[in-house]
Amino acid sequence: MKALVWHGKGDIRYETVPDPEIEHPRDAIIKVTSCAICGSDLHLHDGFMPGMKSGDIVGHEFMGEVMEVGKENKALKVGDRIVVPFTIICGECDQCRRGNFSVCERTNRNKDLADKMFGHTTAGLFGYTHLTGGYPGGQAEYVRVPFADATHVKIPDGLTDEQVLFLGDIFPTGWQAAVQCEIEPTDTVAIWGAGPVGQFAIRSALLLGARQVVAIDRVAERLSMAKAAGAITINFEEESVVERLNELTGGKGPEKCIDAVGLEAHATGTLDSMMDRAKQTMMLETDRPHVLREMIYVCRPAGTLSIPGVYGGLLDKIPFGASMNKGLTWRMGQTHVNRWTDDLLRRIQEGQIDPSFVITHTVGLDQGPAMYDTFREKRDGCVKVVLKP
Repeated sequence: MKALVWHGKGDIRYETVPDPEIEHPRDAIIKVTSCAICGSDLHLHDGFMPGMKSGDIVGHEFMGEVMEVGKENKALKVGDRIVVPFTIICGECDQCRRGNFSVCERTNRNKDLADKMFGHTTAGLFGYTHLTGGYPGGQAEYVRVPFADATHVKIPDGLTDEQVLFLGDIFPTGWQAAVQCEIEPTDTVAIWGAGPVGQFAIRSALLLGARQVVAIDRVAERLSMAKAAGAITINFEEESVVERLNELTGGKGPEKCIDAVGLEAHATGTLDSMMDRAKQTMMLETDRPHVLREMIYVCRPAGTLSIPGVYGGLLDKIPFGASMNKGLTWRMGQTHVNRWTDDLLRRIQEGQIDPSFVITHTVGLDQGPAMYDTFREKRDGCVKVVLKP
């Protein structure tokens, strides 16, 4: 079969790889009908995530048709149409029973490696670092889905791939980011990053009743998309984020702040961002946490910081004293996808939201390597890329 394969920093290739096979009785094999490039994939492309190996199949946002099932998989049958969450879950461990699916205790087949890195293992993830299991990803023609009887979202008839594909990652990620804020009707919610996750966080915050939502970015197409949803927009290259947020909140700051950027934050002309880039170059720091610093500074005392943006390692110069003294609450983590998908699928069916709004480019899988560069450089108005194997 064909797949997109990682061979090092900036080197994604469209190659022939072995077809997947059933390896465990709970497995399923799916034929991928749609997959997507995610912002987290860029962290792999740009070489920021440790634990990648040349030859790894990438991609964690995908869906398709079930072609084969293991003999113990009673939840799926051949012909079922499913979205596959990026978090692989057993559905049985203590964390899964609590709904904490992204920290499933059983699915990371490199548990010992994760224990050493994080203190305790997290769930296995598709198409990502070997710290999370090194499972082949979904930017491919076929995928083996381990623990498939639990790791799936079954799709009813009448919905297109484009409407439901993002149930596997960015829609529940944006939703969880907003839910973690415990939004009140009087709240201002400020969201750094109007990429795909940020777009869903914007719409989720509005669905959950925020008084006003503010989107912070510098890319015209992203800001336009955010404005169309009803958000107030700030272009951080043209005005001060801190001054504008204080203006919008009567000098008190937003009650809730969401970091939908993560480790590759871009900032222009700030001393901390220049220091971060220099330290990355010298391998003295792994991540660029400009957004976290800004959120701590501007957030209203007793407010909440919600962090769906991915971080990979060690951060420097975090003003933790300000956070402690202001009494800020931090809530973060990879997404507990299956906790939210029943509700979000219902909202799609009822017409509350059509997630296909975010798609700007649809191309064949063979064009994937070029689209990684287009997405990374935000060329041609690119906000979200869907690939068709």
